[in-house]
Amino acid sequence: MSTFSGLNTAYTGLNAARQGLDVVGQNISNASTTGYTRQRVTTSAIGSLAQTGLLSGRAQVGQGVSVDGIARLGDAYLDARVRTSAATSGNLAVRSNALTSIQTSLHEPGDSGISAQLQTFWASWQDVANRPGDSAPAGVLLEKAGTLASQIASGYTAVNDEWSQVRSKLNGMAAELNDAGAQVAALNGQIRSTLAAGGSVNELLDKRTILTTTIAALTGGTVRELPDGTAEVLVGGNALVSGDTFRAVTVTGSNTMAAAAGSPVGLEWANRPGLSVAVESGEMAGSIAMLAPSNVAGTGGAIAEAAASYNGFASYLANAVNAVHQAGTTSTGASGLDFFAVSATGPAALGLSVIPTTAAGIATGAAGAGNLDGSNADAIAALGAASNSPDSVWSAFVITIGVSTKGALQQATLAESAATSASGAQLANSSVDLDQENVNMITFQTAYQGAARVMTAVDQMLDVLINHTGIVGR
Repeated sequence: MSTFSGLNTAYTGLNAARQGLDVVGQNISNASTTGYTRQRVTTSAIGSLAQTGLLSGRAQVGQGVSVDGIARLGDAYLDARVRTSAATSGNLAVRSNALTSIQTSLHEPGDSGISAQLQTFWASWQDVANRPGDSAPAGVLLEKAGTLASQIASGYTAVNDEWSQVRSKLNGMAAELNDAGAQVAALNGQIRSTLAAGGSVNELLDKRTILTTTIAALTGGTVRELPDGTAEVLVGGNALVSGDTFRAVTVTGSNTMAAAAGSPVGLEWANRPGLSVAVESGEMAGSIAMLAPSNVAGTGGAIAEAAASYNGFASYLANAVNAVHQAGTTSTGASGLDFFAVSATGPAALGLSVIPTTAAGIATGAAGAGNLDGSNADAIAALGAASNSPDSVWSAFVITIGVSTKGALQQATLAESAATSASGAQLANSSVDLDQENVNMITFQTAYQGAARVMTAVDQMLDVLINHTGIVGR
């Protein structure tokens, strides 16, 4: 083996140590960069060359070290776990947030809730029964009845506003999804061409991982990595991204809750109108489920079902009061009159109104009992204590919302914990540990110094061999 081979061995050591230091510097520089995955230089020993002749039978050392590449220390399993947990957490968070907003708008229990308004309403009827023909309690009754109707309308409006807010957010999610998908397709093209040219794509892979996690959180999409370095992103079994090709999605359906029954909200492929996108999980799936119209079975979208409950309660209250009110007579002897009016065209909760405007329009007494009879008003006041009272209907609705909200919050909390755990495991595996990098830096620095000393020693040996051999005795 030539003495000159020692120079090459030392040089490969210098090169490996320098590249190791470069990688350490890259890791330290990106220690706080979101989504960055730590890297490590990969090396292998270069074996000795086959020898023939005089030295062929002697032991041969290797030829140094080869830098094979720069490995990205990510874990495909942990990445997939993060995507799956993010999709589940996003789905449940949408439902939890919407139900919490609805529950908050109920103001139950509380003085401003409908339960308190109902109690005041029935108490006002009792005051009218105790003082028939008196304009003061009648005026209070009409004011309380109007407040109750207004409170029901406000509750319905809050639910309708929540529907509109979720619908608006869904449009934003679709825009975010399309942007992320387009970026993944562009990165796929860059990664494929860079790998073909023999370059490193570690940073490009980091960017793509962040984007595919976003897509998964939105749609529950899955990722399949292909041999050419590209990644195929599937949503509902169909390719959102394939190679450098991206297929956009669009939100379809009504923009108002009132028209959602005839035109349900959904997703379609932009290039194939009419072909729906079957989102399996994620925030968009949760939003679409919440925006679904109500149905007879009561299993429709939670927001529309809450609105339907408001309408049902308004109609039930009006029918219960009107049924008794019609049986009584006013101070002028009129009978068969309604107390509440309900719109025949729009939502009952918004169309509930009080018909009488003065005490003369309130049927307080029984037919033929005289102007000072308050038995009919007393009968209406007793509706609040009946087994099938409007209060019980409202209470059942409040309990249903409360139970659903509590269950949704618990599920969302568990899902968020799972997502946090998955993200923590991913970070523990792929994030930069500054202490470890400092150790690596010292290791490569020492290796570089050692290789340099080897090179110096070989250089001195060659100097002796070339310049000083054969001059003894001259």
